[in-house]
Amino acid sequence: MSRVGKNPVLLPQGVTCQIEGQEVKVKGKNGELVALASKEVVLTFENNSILVRPRDESKQARMLWGTWKNQIKNMVTGVHEGFTVRMDINGVGYRAAVEGSTLKLQLGYSHDVLYPIPEGIMIVCEKPTAIAVSGANRQQVGQVAAEIRSYRKPEPYKGKGIKYENEKIVRKEGKKK
Repeated sequence: MSRVGKNPVLLPQGVTCQIEGQEVKVKGKNGELVALASKEVVLTFENNSILVRPRDESKQARMLWGTWKNQIKNMVTGVHEGFTVRMDINGVGYRAAVEGSTLKLQLGYSHDVLYPIPEGIMIVCEKPTAIAVSGANRQQVGQVAAEIRSYRKPEPYKGKGIKYENEKIVRKEGKKK
């Protein structure tokens, strides 16, 4: 049995929710998110909180119970506070800048890498070597950060590349004579 799914998702002040069948709409100061929940779970709205229950005692329903509870919790947190992923760029001449609706990355290639910023995502470069990706949809924020990181992953010898702020790079020792 899921212990995560037993707890209700409490709605903070300023967040509204509508449940129509399996469709969940959550609206807050950071926008509106819509999700279509699995048919294996039952959604109810009571006392300013959302309850997720399995439809039956099948293994699939019990697996999706906690999953959908956390999905809805992430939607509520996203429209209320938002999610942010911070990244650092290491390397001589490596830098980033936001120009209109594109992120311009200079990563040691013969050309600049231009990344179009998707709708619903905000990218800020506080310094030329620091990138902050933020938005209401947790999955989308993580996906955009992973795509930006994939242009130049950190290498293990000098640590050059784009890394997450809290990521530890396991360094290798170089060649010996």
